[in-house]
This record gives sequence, C-alpha cells and structure tokens, in this order.
Amino acid sequence: MDPEQHRNKWEDRFLTRRQLLSKMGNGFAGIGLAGLLSSESANAAVETLPKSINPLSPKLSPLPGKAKRVIFLFLNGGPSHVDTFDPKPMLTKYHGQPLPYSNLATERKTGTCFRSPFEFKKYGKSGIEVSDVFPHVGECIDDIAVIRSMHADVPNHEPSLLLMNCGDARLIRPSMGSWVTYGLGSENQNLPGFIAMCPHGYPIQDTQNWQSGFLPGIYQGTYIDSAQTDIQKIIEHIKNSFESPKEQREQLDLLHQLNEQHLHQRSDDIQLESRIQSFELAYRMQMDATDAFDISKEPESIRKMYGDGTYARQVLVARRLLEKGVRYIQLYHGAGQPWDNHDDIATEHKKLGMECDQAIAALLKDLKQRGMLEDTLVICGGEFGRTPTVELPTPGANAGKQNGRDHNHYGFTTWMAGGGVKGGQVYGATDDFGFKAQDKPVHVHDLHATILRLLGFDHTKLTYRYAGRDFRLTDVYGTVIPEIIA
Repeated sequence: MDPEQHRNKWEDRFLTRRQLLSKMGNGFAGIGLAGLLSSESANAAVETLPKSINPLSPKLSPLPGKAKRVIFLFLNGGPSHVDTFDPKPMLTKYHGQPLPYSNLATERKTGTCFRSPFEFKKYGKSGIEVSDVFPHVGECIDDIAVIRSMHADVPNHEPSLLLMNCGDARLIRPSMGSWVTYGLGSENQNLPGFIAMCPHGYPIQDTQNWQSGFLPGIYQGTYIDSAQTDIQKIIEHIKNSFESPKEQREQLDLLHQLNEQHLHQRSDDIQLESRIQSFELAYRMQMDATDAFDISKEPESIRKMYGDGTYARQVLVARRLLEKGVRYIQLYHGAGQPWDNHDDIATEHKKLGMECDQAIAALLKDLKQRGMLEDTLVICGGEFGRTPTVELPTPGANAGKQNGRDHNHYGFTTWMAGGGVKGGQVYGATDDFGFKAQDKPVHVHDLHATILRLLGFDHTKLTYRYAGRDFRLTDVYGTVIPEIIA
C-alpha cells in the first residue's frame, strides 16, 4: 500500500458542500446534485486565481482630474444659507412682513420674513459676501466656489442626508466615499481609504452615511469618534495586548494561507477578498494610525493656527490623514444635527461658527502652503438650508419663540475649494428672499457628477454591476457644472 495515497492533502481540508457530496459514494451524489443545479453552475470548473490584488491599491483615474483626495466638511443639521453665504437684503426690507409671493410648502408652519441677525462683508479680490459666522473662511474666499443654487428633494434630515452622502434618499446605496475609493483606491495601505469622523457619536442615519452598500465591504468608511484623544478609544482594539507583533504576523500569515486556499476554491469571491484585506489592514494600522492621530507632533504654530477644541483637533487630524494618503475623509460637526436651529438661530449659529470657522480656514491655508490644495478637493455644506421666514412656535419644541428657521430643501448653499475648482466665484442664485434656487439650479446629483469629474471620472461610467444592473452614484441623473472646474 502506498502511504502517500492516504496522506492528508492540504486542499482536502477545504471542501465546499458541493465538493463533499461529489466525493461521497464514488460521485453518485454528485451526479444527482448536478441535475438539480443549472448547467452553468454544475459544469463550472474551479480555476486557480492569480495572486490576490488589494482592492484598495491606488488606481489611475480614466480622465484627467486634478483632485486626488477629498475632505467633506459636513455641517449636519442644515446651516442657514441666508445667514452664512447667501445675503438677502430683501429680508431686511420685508422683515416682519409676509413674503410678497406665495409661500412654498414647508415642513412646519412658518410666518413672516426673518432678517439675518448677522452682518455680511465682502472679502478678497472677488468681493464675495460672507457673514460674520464665518469671518476666517471669508479670508479664503478667493479659493472658494460658492454654489448658491443647490436644491434637494424633501425637507427631512434622514432622506436628505442619504441623498447628499449616497445619491439616493430612500434605498441602500454606496456612499460617495465608497465610490471614490472603489474608483481610485488609496495611497496608503496602512490606513483605511475612507474615514468618517464625528465627535461624541453619530449623525442622523448613523453608519448609513458612510456605508458601502452593495460594493465590497473594504470600501465602507471607518468611523472615528474624534472627541476621543486616547488612540485605544479612537480606534478600538488597535493594539494587541496579548501577543507581540511577530506572533501576530505569524497568526495572520496562517490565516492568510487558509483564506487564500478557500478563495481559490470559490473562484472570484470579492467579499472574501475584501475580508482578507481587512485583516491585513487592521494589522498594518497599528503603527500608522497611532502616529496620524497624535497632533502633538505638529509644531505649536500649526496647532495654534487651527485653534482649540474638538472640531479644530479633528480637522488637524484630517489634514495629517490626507497627508498620509487617505483618499476620502468626511468630518461631521457633532452627533445628531447641531446646525438644526429651529430657534435661537442668532446664538446657536454664532456658537457653531466659532467652533469650526477658524479650523476650516486653517485647513485651506495649511493645504495651500503645503502645495496640497491644488489636488485636494474641499467640500463644505449640509444636507439642506433653512427658510427665509421665521418658524412659528411648536408645542414641545420652540414653544414661545420666533427666532429660528425651518428646513429648506428648495434652495441652499454648498461651497468647494481646491482640487481643480475655479475659486473666487459665485455660481447660481436663489430668489430675492433665498427661498428657492432660481438661477442655474444645481441638484445634489449635479454636485456629485461635478465632484467625480474633478476626480477624473465620467459619472455615467463609474459603475458597479449588482442584481443585473449597472449602478452609479448619480443613478440616472446628474449634469457636470463646467463653470466650476478651472
């Protein structure tokens, strides 16, 4: 008897149920099974895959594009455009009076025109007006394209957040960050390609804002609670307290061999490949992540430029992550919807501006002095804007107060800078009172199409086949805005 004939084979340790049945009873079970399966599945030969390719390996964009990385400063809750980047003198003239035209339907009952409690000032050579909510950002206005004619679909946070982040207000779709990392990969293989930071918790819709949807899981955003300063709390389980790096490497090598063998027998299994890469990424992150979140390594002058507080720290961390090659970063202002000021808008918007204005301006200046602004696309805005009319008191909410604004999806402002954007310009306009996008309306799909074009993609061709259909970020919509591109 040949002893080699009965020696355990490595490949026999990995049998699918189909393979097990085919080996049972000299293959008679496999004959029966073949009749139950489609001919394509039953006759498909298991081919050996080439060496695994990291799905986050950097890729070239198919079209010329100046933007190589993205940072989205998401002011969740809906900042008021008429109190920040879209001055409306007619609100002052008609303050306390009804709008002179038919009021658009709002989510809650609103009243008369409500003038802005903030002063607007012209900045830069372009002379674009910005309110005193964002005086530091105003100093950078010549690098910024202000889109004053944005509009969305509904005046509710949940669908509007999903529309802005994922391109669909209702269905599960991959987020924009997932699409970007799917298309471009990441320049640092020791950190996630897509990072979402929100201090003290989640924004509305939680992790759906950075979901990968039907794209492989490796493209999902990695959530960071930027209120934490201890790396062990910022990224859980980043350090292994039980084994040395050498022992971890040995375990991971064994796990990699097992997964690779399993992958060979499953043909082209993208989900399994993503899982393999996730294990590898978690191991490599132990060093780079610790370094990226340590802002004490920054010169004191830089830390002072960004300012104090949680928001300032997370913006400085974000710049360090961009510098290390992370492809897409999204920064939320805070848990829930801090910019959702249905009352006390003068007090609340001023407070929120003081928390983020200096840091946002510092980011633009810092990127510019490092030569990174030209290929870093900076986006800033919320899921919608706010009404030019005052919100009337609602029992249990803003009872007795008439000093805030309701949600407004008909018209709002988003701005972009760097990454091939033509700065120092205003694109589009709302009506005289700031209620509805009137001149050159820009839907969220148009914004997404333009962002992808700045990154070097035709938004109609960046697709992923799922359930028999080629899906894309912009669904079947979207028009690129050439005037915004330098």
